[in-house]
Amino acid sequence: MRGWFQRFMSGRYGYDRFNRFLSIASLVLFVAGLLFSPLLYWLGILTLGYCYFRMLSRNIQKRYQENAKYMALENKASGWFSTRRIRFKQRGQYRYFRCPHCRQELRVPRGKGRISITCPKCGTQFVKKS
Repeated sequence: MRGWFQRFMSGRYGYDRFNRFLSIASLVLFVAGLLFSPLLYWLGILTLGYCYFRMLSRNIQKRYQENAKYMALENKASGWFSTRRIRFKQRGQYRYFRCPHCRQELRVPRGKGRISITCPKCGTQFVKKS
């Protein structure tokens, strides 16, 4: 039986991070569909179908590109959340400002009164209260 499955999956794309996300999303949609709306249930079925389509696909290059796009979005989202977590932990020691010229985010120590801040990226100076 195991040899048959290995021969069947040979040359197919398989399971990746995007498929894992689709599987979890379909499970959440199933449960939400059972509790709230049949439309969500059918959307969960379509999501699971797309997950299996990707898994059994022989167009490996296309599925790889889809996974790379998903990974870029996942990294962007996780980076945003980790930045917010760090800022929350440092809220007692630092204040954050954006440069009015280039929008670079700058960190300055709290409790120094009115200070002149110089952006290291563009050299713009501005005054803020820390």
